[in-house]
Amino acid sequence: MNQNTCVIAGGGPAGAVLALLLARAGVQVTLLEKHADFLRDFRGDTIHPSTLQVLKEIGLAEEFLRIPHHKARRMTMHTDEGAVPIADLSKLGGEYPYIAFVPQWDFLNLVTTAAARYPTFRLVMNAEVHDVIREGDAVRGVRYRDPDGEHELRATLTVAADGRRSDVRRAAGLVPVEHAAPMDVAWFRLPREPADPDETFLRLSMGRIMVVINRGTYWQLAYVIPKGGFDALRAGGIEALREPVARLLPFLKDRAGLLKDFDEVSVLSVALNRLRRWHRPGLLVIGDAAHAMSPIFGVGINLAVQDAVAAANLLAEPLASGAEIPESLLAGVQRRRTPPTVVTQFAQRVVQARLIRPALAGRVKPVRLPRNLSHLPVIGALTRRFIGFGVLPEHVRSPS
Repeated sequence: MNQNTCVIAGGGPAGAVLALLLARAGVQVTLLEKHADFLRDFRGDTIHPSTLQVLKEIGLAEEFLRIPHHKARRMTMHTDEGAVPIADLSKLGGEYPYIAFVPQWDFLNLVTTAAARYPTFRLVMNAEVHDVIREGDAVRGVRYRDPDGEHELRATLTVAADGRRSDVRRAAGLVPVEHAAPMDVAWFRLPREPADPDETFLRLSMGRIMVVINRGTYWQLAYVIPKGGFDALRAGGIEALREPVARLLPFLKDRAGLLKDFDEVSVLSVALNRLRRWHRPGLLVIGDAAHAMSPIFGVGINLAVQDAVAAANLLAEPLASGAEIPESLLAGVQRRRTPPTVVTQFAQRVVQARLIRPALAGRVKPVRLPRNLSHLPVIGALTRRFIGFGVLPEHVRSPS
């Protein structure tokens, strides 16, 4: 049985960034990741200006920008009547007036490689956390499995950053409050050609919604379907997916046939939920484990990173000093991060109710929009600020 100051379950954006920030502060930290590597199609690969600013503050921005990526400076919705500009991020100002699309595995490799430069950091792959160690009401570490068998890892602080289906959260008896989502998402790829459009955009039509993401050499496509509707889509055969591609995206009509079968398609079951309480004595929950976000606005990664920064700002020095972490300090992390989570989820629920649900129901005009939202003096500024930085952007104040 090993002893650590902090053990983090889950090597996603929240867990990896928190591990790096704690290691920088001299905290003995172990990051447990259940997979053998980060090479998976995460789909959510948007790095917003708020996260780019965090990377700058810890000296990783230049290294990040050397990774091949696509910069999106404008957010546009294409309807049957024409294009509706939503947000012009180029007007944000600052060094990063864009969203960077980069494979999430590259981002995670960057962060964990930086963390490995510190002697107090340890990364354990193939480590599936399945339970917590309890002492009375307190959590004192985790139990995990790897190819060598079962292990226990004791820690002063345990952090659950293991995603929307968090086993640590379940083991601790924490249950999120669910907010209904009207849709799921079928993800797939098609090749991109030089003459194709350059932008990333939303395509909205009667009964059809498609998110179109420029990934350089290919298009990553998200076909939005009614909640629980993937089996019905599959029952219609692969033509049920080729047809909306050809109709919504005429420039891809000649490539829709390259989609051979549903083995090339993955489905995201959209969830929108939030814990009432993010902590127990000795335990903190952050990221998707604390609040599963809808894919609307693509802000999930960035909220997770902001959670990690806020947690490190409050906890790094007490952990480095070897002090016992009072639950009131863990509650402080929740108090800090609950308002931006609530506001963002409220905005997502409004879009789901006013735009997504009516569109999936086949209404021709699900919502009346101005011709150019991005040019409206107040709404345009608020929209790009909300998408780029969120409600409460965090800045790194933990020691190095």
